[in-house]
Amino acid sequence: MLNFYLKERNIERQKKVMKFYKKLALVSAAALGLVGLSACSNNNNSSSSSSAKIPTKISKKTTVNFWYSLTGTSQSALKKLTKDFEKKNPNITIKLQSQGGNYSDLQAKLVSGLQSPKDLPTITQAYPGWLYNAAKNNMLVNLTPYVNNKSVGWGSYKNSGIKKALWDGANIGGTQYGVPFNKSVEVLFYNKTLLDKYGVKVPSNMSQLASASAEIYRKSHHKVRGMGFDALNNYYMMQMKETYGKDFNKNLNFATKDSVKAINYYANGVKAGYFMQAGTQKYMSTPFNNGQVAMFIGSTANEAYLKQGLKKGYVYGVAPRPSQMNVQQGTDIYMFKKASAMQKAAAFKYLKFLTSKSSQLYWAKQTGYMPVNTAALNDSAYQQAKDSKIPAILSKTSKKLYFLPVTKNSITAYDQVNVNMQNILAKASKGQNWTSDIKAGKAKLDASWKQ
Repeated sequence: MLNFYLKERNIERQKKVMKFYKKLALVSAAALGLVGLSACSNNNNSSSSSSAKIPTKISKKTTVNFWYSLTGTSQSALKKLTKDFEKKNPNITIKLQSQGGNYSDLQAKLVSGLQSPKDLPTITQAYPGWLYNAAKNNMLVNLTPYVNNKSVGWGSYKNSGIKKALWDGANIGGTQYGVPFNKSVEVLFYNKTLLDKYGVKVPSNMSQLASASAEIYRKSHHKVRGMGFDALNNYYMMQMKETYGKDFNKNLNFATKDSVKAINYYANGVKAGYFMQAGTQKYMSTPFNNGQVAMFIGSTANEAYLKQGLKKGYVYGVAPRPSQMNVQQGTDIYMFKKASAMQKAAAFKYLKFLTSKSSQLYWAKQTGYMPVNTAALNDSAYQQAKDSKIPAILSKTSKKLYFLPVTKNSITAYDQVNVNMQNILAKASKGQNWTSDIKAGKAKLDASWKQ
């Protein structure tokens, strides 16, 4: 049974995230004092001259410590790939160190590690926003020299076969600190049985999404909602970027005309009844599996839950997100400077192996994550997989990717948007006016950027 403990949500971290990042900022400052490091350069090419210092061969026994947080089949797949790598590289031992069953555990361990850099691993799985202060404090390795090294890397970013948008998502302040790893995008899940019953076509844009949802709600005599979005902050961020060309940053005004339009698209639908929010059910897969809602937009990781829980008699379908752009989600792998030159070279050879076509085909098949390797993503055997409906549409829906910009307090602000949207939709579901909530949300979002 596929186990996706992470559905690429920030929802479960809402109450803790602000305290966490305040602590992270203090810890990073303390770590800076301990190691006496200066601020790092943000130039990707700033250390390209150091390529010559990278060992071209792992000439002695070398151990690489890797912190991660994966469970179930994802953990099993990682262990299998690691053993395959070690067989091909007998001088390298990859010591996999699980940091618990969820990302909060990994975050907490990284906080402790930043207080005592000598205890940090060689590499770690992480979201880039977690390591913003670590990057500013020069604790991470600029990976560009390794990418450009033909012995341990590919010789160039182009030769890596990894999409530029995915590389950019692991870039902090202009420097390439991460290698894309377990990634996913959003897709439209739909109940084919219900859409066929009500004669509704699968929507391909946001306008059709609203009209199709209203039609389902009407034809079902208000028994079935049309659709909902799993990640409310993703919804807002993508709507603002695609429809109004606004990036998610400290200059984004939650109460401007365009922002209100983006909010009202969803809120008006909830008020009218044809849109829904997960609310106490937490994830849209729950009401979807029960037939309470006919469609929802969420991470590809949801497919496992539909396979397990869809009500008997229903058939689900998967379609591209009804937008030109899509959001990339998931973690990358970062390297710490405290490692030795040999450890760094060995670790990068491992990262190169994990992102190869063959490794990514195995990883994607076992876990349901999107292949970060383009050759694997476009592989005909992968796209024609019979045990998943996602590979066939994944290439199409991931052509133009957007990601949460990695800036100071961006994750805190991102989570605040989720809280803002929850409050607004709660009012909308009761038929109450939410104008005051937009104003209050603006104040809270502004404060989250400034903390």
